[in-house]
Amino acid sequence: MLLPRGLLRTCPSTLVQRPALSSSPSSFFASSPPALRHVLSISQSSRPPSQLCFRRTRRTVLDTAPAAVRHWPGARHSSAIASLSASSPLDSISYGSRETFPFLTQTIPEHFASIVARYPERLAVIARGPVVHAGTSARETTYTYAELDCVSDLLARGLASSVGNVKKGDCVAVSLGNGPEFAALTYALFKLGAVLVPLNPAFTAAQVASALQHLGVEMLIMGAVTDLPYKPSRGRSNLGLMATLVGGPDALATQTAGAIRSSSVPSLRTIIVVDNTADHPAVAAAGDFGSLKEQLKALTPFSAVTDGVDILKAEEVAAIRKQDVILSNVDLKPSDTINIQFTSGTTSQPKAAMLTHTAILNNGFLIGQQMEMTSKDLIVCPPPLFHCFGCVLGYMATATSGAAILFPSPAFDPAASLLMAADHHATGLYGVTTMFVAMLELLEHDHETHRLGPVLSLDRARALPTHLRTGIAAGSSVPESLMRRLFDKLGLHDLVICYGMTETSPVSCMTTPHDPLEKRTSTVGRVMPHTAVKIVDPSDRSRILARGQPGELAASGYLVMEGYYGDPKNTNEVLLVDTNTGERWMHSGDEAVMDDDGYVAVTGRIKDLIIRGGENIHPLEIENCLFQHPLVAEVSVVGVPDTRHGESVGVFVVPHGNVHVAGGIVVADEESTITQATKASDAKDILTPDSLREWVSEHLSPHLVPKHVFWTTGYPKTASGKIQKFKLRDTAKKMLTAQDHGEKKQ
Repeated sequence: MLLPRGLLRTCPSTLVQRPALSSSPSSFFASSPPALRHVLSISQSSRPPSQLCFRRTRRTVLDTAPAAVRHWPGARHSSAIASLSASSPLDSISYGSRETFPFLTQTIPEHFASIVARYPERLAVIARGPVVHAGTSARETTYTYAELDCVSDLLARGLASSVGNVKKGDCVAVSLGNGPEFAALTYALFKLGAVLVPLNPAFTAAQVASALQHLGVEMLIMGAVTDLPYKPSRGRSNLGLMATLVGGPDALATQTAGAIRSSSVPSLRTIIVVDNTADHPAVAAAGDFGSLKEQLKALTPFSAVTDGVDILKAEEVAAIRKQDVILSNVDLKPSDTINIQFTSGTTSQPKAAMLTHTAILNNGFLIGQQMEMTSKDLIVCPPPLFHCFGCVLGYMATATSGAAILFPSPAFDPAASLLMAADHHATGLYGVTTMFVAMLELLEHDHETHRLGPVLSLDRARALPTHLRTGIAAGSSVPESLMRRLFDKLGLHDLVICYGMTETSPVSCMTTPHDPLEKRTSTVGRVMPHTAVKIVDPSDRSRILARGQPGELAASGYLVMEGYYGDPKNTNEVLLVDTNTGERWMHSGDEAVMDDDGYVAVTGRIKDLIIRGGENIHPLEIENCLFQHPLVAEVSVVGVPDTRHGESVGVFVVPHGNVHVAGGIVVADEESTITQATKASDAKDILTPDSLREWVSEHLSPHLVPKHVFWTTGYPKTASGKIQKFKLRDTAKKMLTAQDHGEKKQ
C-alpha cells in the first residue's frame, strides 16, 4: 500500500506532562531492538498500560476476548472461544476491543452520504498543483463535502454513460498524482460499485501493461504528464507510454476512442487523459498533447466524462447540482471488493490485494478515532493516493471524520508540504521517514538555497509548532532523534505510529496520543479494535510463541484481504485459515515481539535479518544508532555476503547537507553529488567509515559494527517511500565484486 508494511512512531502529547526524551544515545539504545519489548495489546483499556498489573492483564484476556471473537466478521466458528480460553495468558496473541469504537456496517458511499449530510459546508479537499515558476503560487482547488459529493456524482454519470460504460464490478485503473481529479474519481467509482485500481504514475509502459493485463482492465484514466517526486513542474510526458499501450504512434492517430484494440493489453478499450500539461512547461512546449482530438483519436479527453465542466474551477463546481438518479439501481454490498491495491514490493514483485468496503471503511474510521481526529482538523497528506497510506490512512480517515485532507502537490515536494501546512494553519502532517527527513533538511539546512527561494519566512517556520499537533509517520522505523526533531521543529506532539500492510487494509497495530512515552518510542502500539494479532514461529505457523519471544506477526479480522487477484498460490502461502476457529490469518513476513501489556515492537522484515556467524542481527538496531550521529541524514543497513561469517553488516549512508566524506565506497553514478573531503576540509564536517564504526562501537555490541560503508544521496524505494533493501543488497554485491576485481588486477 503502502503501508504502507510500516512502523510508525509517536511523540509525547506534551513534554510538560510526560518525561522528556533523553538526549543520551546510550539511554535510548538500552531499550532498542533486540532489547525492545515487542508487544501486542490484549484489549484496549481506558487505563494507561502502566497501571495494568500482570494479574489484571491475565483476566482481561480470558474474560473479554471471547466476546470480541464473536463480534468479528471472519471469526466463523464458536470453537474460536474455546481455543482462546484454553490458550495460555502468556501466549503472544491479542484481541482488540469491540467496545471502544463502533463497527461500521455500511458501504463506503452510504457512510459518505451521512458525512455529507452532517458536514455539507465543511472543507473536504484542498489540492494544489506544482509551483511552475518562482514567485508564483500553485493552482489550488477546494471542495466542501457537498461539492465533493456533487462532483463525484458528475463523474459517476459520465463514466457510466456511453463514454465509459462503467458498471459494478469493472476494474478501472487510475494513474494520477494527488489532486482533485483523483479525489473525486475515488468516490465516483465507489458509487458505481466499480473496482478502483490505483497505479503508481511512475510505472513504465511494461509495468502498466502487466497490471492492466493481469486484471483484465478495460479503462485507464491517466495524466498527460506524470509528476515526479522532488521535481515539481518537471514531469514525464506519458505520450510514449500511451502509444506503446495501443500499439504505436500510428495506432494513437487512427484507432477510435472507446474502441481501442491493443495486442499488449487485449482487454483495454478506453484511455481517458487528464490534461495537466499547463503545469509542465517543457511538455506543453513540445506539443505532445496539443491536438488531442485531431491527431490522437484513440484517446478520450477527461472533459468528455465531466460533460465539459472544469472541475478545477470554483464557479463551475458551484453550478453543479446534485443528481443521483442513475445511481439508484446500483446494488452495493459491504462485502464487495471495491479496491485492488498492488503491494509495495519491498522484498518481491507487487501482487494485487483485493480489499472490500468493510475493510477500507472501518480501517480509515478506526485510524481517525484512535488518533482523535475531528471535523475541525486539516491534515496535510503528501503520501500518494495510489497507496494505502494516502487513500486509507489519509483520505478515508479524514472523510469518515468530517475533516479536511490537504494535498500539497501531485507528487512529493518537501517545500510544497511545508507551505501548505503554513498557509492553511494545518493541524496535522503525514509522511514516511524519508519525507519527514526531507522537510526537516529543507528547514534546517537548505532553506535559503531552494530553487524557488526561501520556503518559509523565519516567523512562519517558527509558527508551525503553534498549529501542527498530530499526524502519522509510516513506512519504516522512526528513530528517537528524528522524533525529537519532529516535535521540536514542527510541533507534532501527538504524532502516532500505525503498523500494517496492504493486505490488511492496511493498519493492524497503532499507538495513541495517550500511550506512555516509553511505548510511543519503542513500539508500534497495540492491536486495533475489532482486530486480532499474534506472534508465531516462522517455521511452524501453527505454534503461537510466548510473550517476549520474537517471531512472525500475523493479523486476523475484518481487515484481511479477500486474496491476491488471480494468484491462489501466493494467497495460500500467506493467508492461512485456523482449522479450529475458522479465523483467516494474514502472515506479514515481519519479525515482532509482544509484551505483557499488549504492545508490539517490530524489528524488521524476516528476510532483512542479517545472520553473521549464526547470530541474528536486526538492521533496525544499527539504523537507530547511526540515525543519532550528527552528520548522518539517513541510513539503511543490509546484510552483505561474507566468506568468513556468511554475512556482514553493510550500511548505506546519506550525509547531511554540506558534509564531506572520506573513504568508504561511493555508490555508482553519484560521485559528482557526493562531496569528497580534502585536506582543507573542516574536520568537524567529515564522515569516514572509521568514525561511523567508532560511533556504533560506543553504543552497541562489537558484532554490530558495520564492515562496509557506502555513501549515497538516496535509496531505491517503493511507491510509498519504503526502502527496497533487496536492491541495496544487489548494489553492495556488485560494488564489492567490482572492487575485488580491481584490487586483483593491481
